[in-house]
Amino acid sequence: MLTTNYVPGAPNWIDLGTPDTEAASAFYCALLGWNFQSAGPDSGGYGFFQVDGKTVAAVGPLTEEGAVSAWTVYFHTNDADATTKAVEQAGGTVRFPASDVFTNGRMAGFTDPGGAEFAVWEPGETKGLDLVTDPGSLCWTEVYVPDPSAVLPFYRTVFGWTSEEMPFDDATYIVLSTAEGDNPSLGGVMPLQPGDRPHWLPYFEVADCDATVARAQELGGNVIVPGMGVEGVGRFAVLADAYGARFAVMTSAPA
Repeated sequence: MLTTNYVPGAPNWIDLGTPDTEAASAFYCALLGWNFQSAGPDSGGYGFFQVDGKTVAAVGPLTEEGAVSAWTVYFHTNDADATTKAVEQAGGTVRFPASDVFTNGRMAGFTDPGGAEFAVWEPGETKGLDLVTDPGSLCWTEVYVPDPSAVLPFYRTVFGWTSEEMPFDDATYIVLSTAEGDNPSLGGVMPLQPGDRPHWLPYFEVADCDATVARAQELGGNVIVPGMGVEGVGRFAVLADAYGARFAVMTSAPA
């Protein structure tokens, strides 16, 4: 379960890179009940998605050459420069080196050995997302790679994550947990489908999964995986916005 008590390796930020921030913002605000708040005139078009004044995600224009519209999951680090070295030594790729974001914090972007992109956030004045697990906020993450077992040593080296195999229908689901903070689970690892591209997938909690799927289609989104239920977990679906950025929505089972 995600919390805002961020420990090293825990998801602590998420943002959307898109070719049209205005249209994308309108889509997600209508779908998830978010409000958009600009980060200011010096932010290069970057801004925040909020629920009741609490930041739950962010959005900005695509900045990397050849980048496609996608959500990026950030993980907490106490030292972005040290994490960068760990990524390189573990076989990952540095997409952009650690740099300061005004006085808010320090960030860096990477690609794991399986081809999935992610980033890290070293808090400054901004510790991370203000809200998780509640409706309209991030509640889970998953990484999709060709060989799940091949990336586990990488993330174990970089973040100290632990992993546990759990039965899931006729397959096995790998659950990831942080090394600190009573080992809270943060996400899972899934095998990549043929022809797909490696990626991290964010899940957002919603009150009604099926109603959200229907609304996404009305707003111009696409359904990648239709709503399905998992006993003891909840009901989820995988969607994509009009520009191809993938995300999932989840109505969690009662605790």
